[in-house]
Amino acid sequence: MLNPAANKSQAPLFDYQVWSERLPALSRKYQTGQPFPHLHLESFLEPSLARELMKEFPQAGSHAWIQYKHQNENKMGLSMQELFPRRIRQVVGELNSPEFLAWLSELTGIEGLVSDETLEGGGLHQSARGGFLNVHADFTMHHHHKNWRRRINLILYLNEGWREEWGGAIELWDRDMKKCEARIVPLLNHALIFNTDEHSFHGFPDRLTCPEGISRKSLALYYYTPEVNGQRVGKSTNYRARPGDGRLEAALIWADKQAVNLYSRAKEKFGLSDDFASRVLGLLSRKK
Repeated sequence: MLNPAANKSQAPLFDYQVWSERLPALSRKYQTGQPFPHLHLESFLEPSLARELMKEFPQAGSHAWIQYKHQNENKMGLSMQELFPRRIRQVVGELNSPEFLAWLSELTGIEGLVSDETLEGGGLHQSARGGFLNVHADFTMHHHHKNWRRRINLILYLNEGWREEWGGAIELWDRDMKKCEARIVPLLNHALIFNTDEHSFHGFPDRLTCPEGISRKSLALYYYTPEVNGQRVGKSTNYRARPGDGRLEAALIWADKQAVNLYSRAKEKFGLSDDFASRVLGLLSRKK
């Protein structure tokens, strides 16, 4: 809970008092979310704090940014917390804290959640004009903690003045990939929390049309539960075609998914980081 000795003139990093009062109703809404348990929260942080994070959000100019550029996505990510601006780093620490994990467990009904201090696959994400992320279900086990099963995604959007016609709304699809059942525009200080498993298909598959110099920005954190039996039955990211994508597009999505699966296996076996793949993809992208 909040530290009573904290400076009262400074907004809390997460207002447990406000959100805990609403927790029973929010938990019911989360559990009944369709097409899978999820919750869209507006004003997730105190507004002035959210604007601080937005203004601090670093430009993607350094080699530390991972290039996720292949058939199924075009975005960039930064997971090295030592490179995060001060307030973003503080908020990440809060959202990975025991207090927040307890709140999140009560919200989702999933006990024993653990945070990932390495932000594997998460952290800061941004996509410029032309960026996209095909509909997919996330990898199910942590690549470097072999008994950690991925359970929850939390995405905080940091885009003031984002226009819906630019695209970028995250889509939640049913397990049979027949239709999109929910869309959330990535507006400033809106957060999406959802269960992630083999059937929680989501993404923003249409290319962004935002003006040059503007990007779709977010902070992503993933939460896990340790598997007691220690048996690893993980699956890599499962990209899926939409009904209207066409045969060629569906074939390319499937082929790229197989390549991602091979990379994930190599990543686990040899302890590779995404930085290695990023450099290769960045080189190929420049040559292309």
